[in-house]
Amino acid sequence: MSGPLAGCRVIELAHIMAGPVCGLMLADMGADVVKVEKPQGDDTRRFLPPDINGESAAYMMMNRNKRGIVLNLKTPEGIDTLRRLIASADVVIENYRKGAMEKFGLGYETLKKDNPGLIYAEISGFGRTGPYAERGGFDLIAQGMSGLMSITGEGPGRPPVKVGAPVSDITAGIIGAMGIAAAYAHKLKTGQGQKVDTSLFEAAITQTYWQSAIAFATGTPPGPMGSAHPLNAPYQAFRTSDGWINVGAANQANWEKLIVIAGAEHLGRDPRFADNKARITNRLDLEAELNKIMPARSTADWLKLFDDGGLPAGPVLSVAEMHADPQTIARDMVPLVEHPVAGEVNTIGLPVKFSQTPGGIHRAAPLLGEHTTEVLHQAGFDEIEIAALLDKGAAIQNKPEGTAS
Repeated sequence: MSGPLAGCRVIELAHIMAGPVCGLMLADMGADVVKVEKPQGDDTRRFLPPDINGESAAYMMMNRNKRGIVLNLKTPEGIDTLRRLIASADVVIENYRKGAMEKFGLGYETLKKDNPGLIYAEISGFGRTGPYAERGGFDLIAQGMSGLMSITGEGPGRPPVKVGAPVSDITAGIIGAMGIAAAYAHKLKTGQGQKVDTSLFEAAITQTYWQSAIAFATGTPPGPMGSAHPLNAPYQAFRTSDGWINVGAANQANWEKLIVIAGAEHLGRDPRFADNKARITNRLDLEAELNKIMPARSTADWLKLFDDGGLPAGPVLSVAEMHADPQTIARDMVPLVEHPVAGEVNTIGLPVKFSQTPGGIHRAAPLLGEHTTEVLHQAGFDEIEIAALLDKGAAIQNKPEGTAS
């Protein structure tokens, strides 16, 4: 592996999404991430359909660049094996309910006795402190409780709508990786490890920066506004003759570009739209005026005009259209990776580019238990120890068909 985190050893005891996002971010930046699964595997292995040659598309997306082992933590040998692995690791990631790891004898206070430099990252529903610390959490619950669902949707009086992507899961994973990277920098300077604690709830709250600023300042929380922005206008999606286009006239200069390009200079002389404050106040009138103009041209025609005029704008693409967009491809955001069963599969690339220590996607998601013996060998287990673990079912090794055993 290459990347700025090359040499960092991570044990991922995480399942489904937030924890695995954290692990994949670290792996994409060069860390050696070993995913430890239960004998049944991560639940995303059963998120079917869709699949590719029987392999879960969801699992493959979340676990590329990792090595995978299987340990049965219901056996004392499985727990002892995991403790040996953690003793030489830099980082542990876990997203179990509060107290679960302590029941296995794998809590931070226990593990740091063997490994004082250990960075122990916990990603939970609500964090490890506070009145909700014992609760489990899901993206949907976090979106609702964070206020996100109160600001998402077409407008007031409509049913609550969650953001289509699981933003609290994904953001919690990214924040967790950021916290781990910061703790790792501290460890490299001091040798000291520490606990890193974040949650889906807090991750979703961070998505409300603008709306929280408004609520703090006015005492009134904003509601859903469709694609519009609470602080700038016009800054939203408009229907064209053949689709939708987002227009970012988010300041006075861009507003003036818009009305010139659209041949609507008369709107610039209208006191209702004289400045951003007036346009925010008269947003519905502004939308009505622009909705008379925008359907006159196609999305492509508007994009050409706006690009030529220096006005930020972009089409509303489907996910598949985004995959095919030349900018997506140029930024290596849909790389191909070779999977031993599924064959060549696309994944989503690393969204951070490094000039000196480039990361990237080098390995497909592991088969269940694909790297068990490899990882144990590297951790100092001898052939007899490994054979005993496999024989007792404390560890499981699988190989794809057609490979050497």
